[in-house]
Amino acid sequence: MMRRAEAITTLVRHLDPKDLLLSTTGFISREVFNAGDRPSNFYMLGSMGLVTSVAFGLALLENGRRVFVIEGDGSALMNLGTLALIGAERPGNLVHVILDNEAYESTGGQPSITSRVDLAEVAKSCGYREVVRCQEPGTLATAVSRARLDEGPYLLVVKTDLAGSSDVPRVSRSPAEIRDTFCRVVQGRS
Repeated sequence: MMRRAEAITTLVRHLDPKDLLLSTTGFISREVFNAGDRPSNFYMLGSMGLVTSVAFGLALLENGRRVFVIEGDGSALMNLGTLALIGAERPGNLVHVILDNEAYESTGGQPSITSRVDLAEVAKSCGYREVVRCQEPGTLATAVSRARLDEGPYLLVVKTDLAGSSDVPRVSRSPAEIRDTFCRVVQGRS
């Protein structure tokens, strides 16, 4: 089991500068921002459960870049239909990372159902080409490196602990600034 911040730092360090990274609302976006803010990051502020839908659409449009999406188990559970759509459409450049701490941590740590519902098995049955369970930074780093080269869609399920830290600084850019900067990158104007 990894700490959430450790998993995020490992992921961010293994991205290529041209990779796109979309992160879910709450602590995950805050930690991605603090681990390595860059113009090709999109931070979902609000709208829990929808970041994977946005990443899926973007992956269908992007041929030359990998699209990474990182969310928690609570976010993934809120929009399970997107896993089925990703599995059916099979965007080869999509890498989906779920940090699974079996809780809705950003809203108070209420338990989720992923102690009984295996998101890796759900993704396999939906048709993801590759599903990897990661318990340590080395496994995650290797999986990210492979996912950058192989045909996806990939799902990396990372079991993390409850971080319990509310002192992670918030994303300091406005939603409009995040959107505009990310759009310039996607459109090749940055």
